[in-house]
Amino acid sequence: MDLEKDPGADMEALLRRLRLHRAAPSPYDPSPAVTPARTNASDGELFRTRRAAVLVCLFRGAGGELRVILTKRAYTLSTHSGEVALPGGKTEEGDADDAATALRESKEEIGLDPALVTVATSLEHFLSKHLLVVVPVVGILSDIQAFNPLLNASEVDEIFDVPLEMFLKDENRTSEDREKMGQTFTVHYFTYEKGNQKYIIWGLTARILIHAASVIYERPPAFPERRVQFNLAKYQNEYSSVPLGSVPARH
Repeated sequence: MDLEKDPGADMEALLRRLRLHRAAPSPYDPSPAVTPARTNASDGELFRTRRAAVLVCLFRGAGGELRVILTKRAYTLSTHSGEVALPGGKTEEGDADDAATALRESKEEIGLDPALVTVATSLEHFLSKHLLVVVPVVGILSDIQAFNPLLNASEVDEIFDVPLEMFLKDENRTSEDREKMGQTFTVHYFTYEKGNQKYIIWGLTARILIHAASVIYERPPAFPERRVQFNLAKYQNEYSSVPLGSVPARH
C-alpha cells in the first residue's frame, strides 16, 4: 500500500478534507406537502418516517490503513439478530443532531467515549427496509489505544474492525439483485475473515460503507454499485391510511 496516497497516512489532512464535504440533499426528509396529516385524533398516528444515525468510526491501523469499527448484533435481538452493523440507533428526544445520536448510541452499545471521537461530517442519507431514514456520521478516533470497549450484552455480541478500502474492491464480494417499491437494486455481501471467525457485511451496512469509502478515498468502487433512491413521498401517499403500529418499528 502506498501511504502517500492513502487517506490514513495523514489523519489531520483527512479530517480537514471531510469537514468540507457536503452531502447531497436528502430525498427522504419529510415534507408537509406529502406527509399525511392527522384529521381525527381517533384515527391513531398515521404513517411517518423515522430517523436514525450510525457512526462510521475510523482509525489508523498498524499498517497505516484506515479501519472502521463494526459490531455483531446480539442473537437475542428481535430484528437483524447476529448481523453485522455500524454502531448507532434511533434518534431520541434530547439529541441535538445526528452526530449526537450516533455518539450516544455508540457509547451505549460499545462503551465508546464521545470525547475520543472527532466528528468530521455527515454523509448522504439512506433508507432502511423498515423505512427508517439513516444518517451516517463519520468520526475520527485518533487514539485507538484509549478506547476500551465495553459491550452492552443485550445489544452487541462482538466488536471488530475491518479495512475501509475493502468496500471499494471487487474481492470477497458477492451480490444479488432485489426489487423494492418498483425499483431494482443490488444487495452487496462482503466476507471478512479474522482467525477462525468469518463475518458477512451486507445490506444497508454494506451500502453505507461503500458510499463512505467512495467519499473518503475519492474514487468509485471497482464494481457496479447500482444504487437507487426510493420515492418515499409516493410511498407515504399510498400508505397514508396505514396506522404506524402496522409498520415494522425496528431497524
